[in-house]
Amino acid sequence: MRTMKTTVLFAVAVMMFWGAFPARAEEYTIRVAFIGAESHGSYITLNEKFKKDIEERTGGRVKVELYPNAQLGSDRQAIEGISIGTLEMAVVGGSSLLTLDDRMTIMDLPFIFKTREAAHKAYDEFLTEEFNKYLEPHDILILFSGELGYRHITNSRGPIRTPADLKGLKIRTMENPLHVETFRLLGANPTPVAFSELYTALQQGTVDAQENPIGVIVTSKLFEVQKYTSLTGHIYTTAPFIISKSYWENLPDDIRKIISEVAEETKPYQRNVIEEQNLQFLGELEKAGGEVNDLSPAEKQAFIDLCKPVYDDYIKKYQDGTIKRIMAIQ
Repeated sequence: MRTMKTTVLFAVAVMMFWGAFPARAEEYTIRVAFIGAESHGSYITLNEKFKKDIEERTGGRVKVELYPNAQLGSDRQAIEGISIGTLEMAVVGGSSLLTLDDRMTIMDLPFIFKTREAAHKAYDEFLTEEFNKYLEPHDILILFSGELGYRHITNSRGPIRTPADLKGLKIRTMENPLHVETFRLLGANPTPVAFSELYTALQQGTVDAQENPIGVIVTSKLFEVQKYTSLTGHIYTTAPFIISKSYWENLPDDIRKIISEVAEETKPYQRNVIEEQNLQFLGELEKAGGEVNDLSPAEKQAFIDLCKPVYDDYIKKYQDGTIKRIMAIQ
């Protein structure tokens, strides 16, 4: 009895001792995949703003690990990882989400956004919310829609000023039916190539041209193997900051609140970094010996007119009023 009493008293003492100390708060890790380089504006934003603010405001309870240069795979692989729960977060090109729901192809309709400000307004007021409904079955949540910017054409043949300049040009596109159809309508020969193989494909002449935002063209050094850059601005591309919805919902309320606040503050920061970089990069292209040409409104209209069937197909298929809402804010 004396031994049992001693054991009980010892156990009580141990519990009282440990009870005097507060329980250690649970810690969380968010791994973020990004296919671009560390010099890209989205990575700079992740490192200098998103990661820094979340770790500081959570007192270290949340650790944000960044994986640039496609260390965790392509955009498609990152999206799949988030969807099946093997990855927490990624910053991807918006076009990479289109395969998950055809209704999201509206984001890549050519020339739909006349200005980047109109694009920001559409995404902030209704498009991001609408897309999150489509992504819910895939367990993906867009925290906010960042920016990659307008896509432009580079090639090794000469300036692109009219659709006739694209005739027969073998241009690399994403593995995206909408992009392929757009360039087919414009008279080019669209050829899907994985981004990881693009530089070599251009260098070896497997393809003559490609199209991407200025930030991608410069940070991925595509200008080294493409002399001509034409500012066609044919598609506005977003950079969604996406997270696993299940992971998000299992975070404590206070941490979700902090991440939401940081995300909202990161949105304009990221867009400003991208815009500043794009202006800077245009100068760098010319300094490197490249030729950059812009299109006049009349020249651009010729491209817009040829793309009308893409709009007609979308409207016929979905008959939704989203296009009208987008047009109404411009």
